[in-house]
Amino acid sequence: MANPTAQQKLDELKKKIEASGTTQELASQATQLVFGAGNPEADLIFIGEAPGKNEDLQGEPFVGAAGKFLNEMLDGIGLKREDIYITNIVKYRPPHNRDPLPEEKAAFLPFLQEQIDIIKPKLIVTLGRHSMDVLLPGLKISQVHGQPKRYKGQVYLPLFHPAAALYNGGMRQTLVEDFSLIPTILEKL
Repeated sequence: MANPTAQQKLDELKKKIEASGTTQELASQATQLVFGAGNPEADLIFIGEAPGKNEDLQGEPFVGAAGKFLNEMLDGIGLKREDIYITNIVKYRPPHNRDPLPEEKAAFLPFLQEQIDIIKPKLIVTLGRHSMDVLLPGLKISQVHGQPKRYKGQVYLPLFHPAAALYNGGMRQTLVEDFSLIPTILEKL
């Protein structure tokens, strides 16, 4: 058999997560698994925390208000959703949009790592504190946002979560400025 494509490998991984019974309690309260979307061979992966209500219903990450803001910022640097890959650490919506629990993040981390290994991005952008904590442990987002970090051979760019900027105008500007660094960082990699 020919080598499976990145998309085929991602499809297999999605089936594997669904079959694994990971976070059964979360899964039972969610409409569906929200695996990820975009270019399976992207240079750039964005990783958020967990799906919200719109994501749970549509089966795609970042389709609500935070997603619209993310799309605007992508436009601002000349990228579209189909140029990048976007996912969350936790693949099922936590009830009432609560923060994902440490054990839920831990349960999904091996799958997230596998997703990253399939896509092989040059740059991973973490959106918000939860995804940063999982991939870059021990840092404070307020101190490191917008600063590229190399960890275990991978380059990361920690950013505030777009949802935070929706409620805080000052943070919106910070996020747009941090976001504008992405093309330069990619060029250097």
